[in-house]
Amino acid sequence: MSIRIENARIIDGTGSPAMPGGVRVEDGVITHVGPNPPEADQTIDAQGRVVCPGFIDTHSHSDLVVMENPFIWPKIRQGVTTEILGQDGISMAPLPIRHIPAWRKNLSGLEGESDTLDWTWETTDGYLARLEGTGVGANVGYLAPHGNVRMEAMGLDGRPAGLGDLTVLKAVLRRELEAGAFGLSTGLIYPPCTYADQAEMEALCSVAAEFDRPLVIHQRSEADTILESMAEVLDIARHTGVHVHFSHFKICGKYNADKLDRVLGLLDQAADEGLKVTIDQYPYVAGSTMLGAILPPWAHAGGTDKLLERLADEKSRTRMLRDIRDGILGWDNFVAFAGVDGIFVTSVRTPANEDAIGKTLVQLGEMRGKPPLVAALDLLLQEENAVGMVDFYGLEEHVKTFMARPEMNVCTDGLLGGTPHPRTYGAFPRVLGKYVREEQVMPLETAVRKMTGKPAETFHIDKRGLLKPGYHADIVLFDPDTVRDKGTYTEPRQHPTGIDLVMINGTVVHGPDTPATSTPSGRVLRLGR
Repeated sequence: MSIRIENARIIDGTGSPAMPGGVRVEDGVITHVGPNPPEADQTIDAQGRVVCPGFIDTHSHSDLVVMENPFIWPKIRQGVTTEILGQDGISMAPLPIRHIPAWRKNLSGLEGESDTLDWTWETTDGYLARLEGTGVGANVGYLAPHGNVRMEAMGLDGRPAGLGDLTVLKAVLRRELEAGAFGLSTGLIYPPCTYADQAEMEALCSVAAEFDRPLVIHQRSEADTILESMAEVLDIARHTGVHVHFSHFKICGKYNADKLDRVLGLLDQAADEGLKVTIDQYPYVAGSTMLGAILPPWAHAGGTDKLLERLADEKSRTRMLRDIRDGILGWDNFVAFAGVDGIFVTSVRTPANEDAIGKTLVQLGEMRGKPPLVAALDLLLQEENAVGMVDFYGLEEHVKTFMARPEMNVCTDGLLGGTPHPRTYGAFPRVLGKYVREEQVMPLETAVRKMTGKPAETFHIDKRGLLKPGYHADIVLFDPDTVRDKGTYTEPRQHPTGIDLVMINGTVVHGPDTPATSTPSGRVLRLGR
């Protein structure tokens, strides 16, 4: 089967200026890019719209959902053709059988829950083999999550790794990278990753560097101690040679705005030293994660069951509330930088608390007749920690500043449950509409590169991210005059305008008159295989 797209404005993902012409695809591979594409079985008239490579979401949380529903339409309908799973150090594999019950609870606030899966894949190889068996609607790659690796090696205890632990940690990570993981991820605000010291991170990063794969890191602080946090990460890069990729880069807390120049200075210093540093970013001033992140790290030690015991204990609760009020050095206190009026509940586990969805912690407290944080702790206990949130963290001027950085590529960081963050449906079109067309933060060709060619280079994704003969036919057709996100924080489940066609490996999965797709056309990508 061959397809020709003609009368298009070609933006090829390299950052080069747009040019008129078209693209021809045959058997899932691009065979022509430029003027006068040869005849094909099917012709699509682009009518002057932009044709470009499919977008690559370098921070995705579709890990569990894609096992039950191959087509993640909120991503596909915004032009995403490849997703990188396994983020923040907390994901689906490795997962030793003995830890399944505890890990499912730890995972549920971020990735959701399922009673239909048997959860017995054990390793990254097993997880990816499951996806290969069921099929995926878009292409997916996977990062080896630090928390899962640590759980297999050390359990869920809140302690630093000893010498013997480091040997096991490195062996587990090596096995996962050999299975095709695209790098190592960590979330140093999430248990059990948060208990790792710099020596543990350097031991693991030495393995990642040996494989020439990045450390994808939610750093220890994006708020009060962001400068110290970045210094630690850059030291890890200096000592190990690992490529550092900062996840969802930002400064949290408007009161931390004065740190911007010093943050940028650290990025410039890294570039001057020749360190390999990249970042990704979602284009919003609010984030989204597990509500349990408002609790101090010690509360999570030992896993979710231990957390629930502490939430039920008045003495432990009092300590949690005190730590949230007073803060702990080096801990990102979401309540401090977002406020109880800037944190919204987005998902819960049971119908009993569905009335909390969409409410701020202030509103939750009013509904329950309790102080906001007491009501939040009650909710976490009742829902066994499976609660999502949106938190308003920062400044629009920072979003635009980081977006224009040469290190930056676009991501969604989209959670899929409950009332999700609007980025799940609209991050990429928002950049094209709001920040390119309306605010002119960067040229359109630069923005497309930050969505396609640049992330493909960062993660070593072979023969994707460019419109080039011989490359896989992941293609998006969009209208630069109308493309825009539509979702809001109160009504996020709205597909964008202006994304007119999405092709994955040569199959049109979204477009005019496209029939309902039943056969997934995506591929499970394994680096080095």
